[in-house]
Order: sequence, then structure tokens, then C-alpha cells
Amino acid sequence: MSSETTPLLNAQDVSRRTRTSPLLWRIAGRIGSGALVLWAAVTLSFIAIWLAPGDIVSLLVGEQVSTPAIEAAIRAEWGLDRPLWQQYLSYLWRIVHGDFGRSYMLNTDVGALVASQLLPTLKLTAAALLVSVVFAVLAAAATAHRRIGRSVAGGLELLLASTPSFWLGIVLLFIFSFTLRWFPVAGDRNFAALVLPALSLGLAQGAVMAQVLRRGLEDALDQPFSLTLRAWGVPGTTVRLRHAALPAVTLTGWLVGGLLSGAVITEQVFSRPGLGKITVDAVLAKDMPVVLAVAILSALVYVVMSTLVDILSLLIDPRLRTQAEKE
Repeated sequence: MSSETTPLLNAQDVSRRTRTSPLLWRIAGRIGSGALVLWAAVTLSFIAIWLAPGDIVSLLVGEQVSTPAIEAAIRAEWGLDRPLWQQYLSYLWRIVHGDFGRSYMLNTDVGALVASQLLPTLKLTAAALLVSVVFAVLAAAATAHRRIGRSVAGGLELLLASTPSFWLGIVLLFIFSFTLRWFPVAGDRNFAALVLPALSLGLAQGAVMAQVLRRGLEDALDQPFSLTLRAWGVPGTTVRLRHAALPAVTLTGWLVGGLLSGAVITEQVFSRPGLGKITVDAVLAKDMPVVLAVAILSALVYVVMSTLVDILSLLIDPRLRTQAEKE
């Protein structure tokens, strides 16, 4: 290699590193923002305990009969004989290490209890998320700029969006389980038992998402670059799906929060195991350690999904990468 080409290669390496560095800083910023949100959620859970009316020991005992041994265990676990700032740091340290305390109602470790019920809820949430995204993308791509299809889809989406997920679940159970007997009524034994809960939870969110995607897709299809792609011979369906995919990815983080909250009721309707059952039982029994653990875990899942979606958007959208380079 000649000496004249070496400076050129070095300049290309410097240019590549210059373009990559802002993107890495943007990704690091998104991760840092997610960590900050999670810290705020844990801090708010600690503040909620101390601001709740009544004695903290009685609050954590719940409906369980209080004994001197239980009260002593709670005081030792929460360090109630120490200054408040030390209690807060101890609480943060325990949460970071996955120690959510002990449920004195159930006489078990809260972390193990939540972990044992986490997988069924995550399966339901993931399946409902898939239903929402597929329904929204297909509905928006098929009906954008099509008057009749847009009107029919808009009416169906309005109906689904205004229907509570638990009521839709009851209707699906009546039709497909009790009448047609295509799917099991309850439980989590196989894939068939996941279909109706995922549909009842995911369709309502997908309907809202489809309305947002259609509006953005219609704007994008009117832009010059869409006309250029079609002039180059790219099929119209491909252009529609390509423009609908990125907003769908962006809205996924928003969907997760709604699906997690809706899973609590959906699991009750379909008698499924998961975080929904233990959350309802904990709220009714005033089992505060379990309630706090579920709330923090839900915040963790939401933050992780939102951060991953933000990073994925930066990687797949050239416009966001260009913006990062300019900043």
C-alpha cells in the first residue's frame, strides 16, 4: 500500500469513529434515563411506606396477627432503629440485590414468590404484545388512504378500544370455550390456553395503536420519498409495511405498560397463574411487601422494554442516527 493511501484510510477511520461516537452517547443516555426512572420508582415505593397512615410495622404486617417476634423481625429487616437515610440506603441495597423482604401473611420470601409467578405473566404480555403489533400494522397498512376500508376499520377499532379487556375476555370465553369448545376455559397448560387471554388483552391496545399508525402512515405515503420508491417499482404493500414498522416499534414501549396492568384482570378472568392473582390477593390482604415487589418489578419490565425500543429505533432509523451525529 502506497504512502498516499495511508492518510486517506486514517481519515476514513476518524470519520467513522466520529459518526459512531454520538450514537453511542445517545444510547448511553437512554440507558442512563432508564436507570434514573427505575431509581425514582424504587424511591417512591419507599416514600409511600413512610407516608402511609399508621405505624409502619402494622402496615407491613397487614392482616396477619401481630406477635412480638414478627414485629422484631420487621424492625430488624427495615432497620427502624436507625436514621431514615440509613433505612433508605439499606432499602436500595436490598432491592438492587433482589431482596424484596418477606411476606408475613404467606410466611415466604417475596422475591421467590414473585419469581415463581413471573413467567406466566410475561408469556401473556408477550403474546398480547404480538397480537397488538400485528393487528395494528396490518390494519393500518391495509386501510391507509382507502376510504371504505378506513371507515370499516375505524369503526371496528373504536369498538375494540372502548371495550374493557375483561368484558371482551368473557365474550370470547362464551363463544370459543363454552359454545364452540375450541379453547380451554382456564389454566395455562398449553399454547391453546394462551390464545383467548392474548386476544382479549391485545386487541384493545392494538386498536388504539392502529389509529395512530394509520394517521402517521397516511402522512408518510404523501411524502416525495414514498412516490420515489413506488416509481422505482417497489410494491405498494412493501412501502406501506416498511413505513408502518418503525412507529410500531416506537409504540411498543408504551404498549407494555398497558398490557402489564391489563394482565392483572385478564389473569383473573381466565383463572391463569401469574402476578395478577398474587397482586389481587396481596391487595385484599394488605400484604404490602408483595404489592411493593410487584410494582417495582412492573416498573423494571416497563423501563427495560422502553429502553430497548429507544435503542432499536436509533439503530434502524437513519434519520435518528443523523440527528445524533448533528448533536
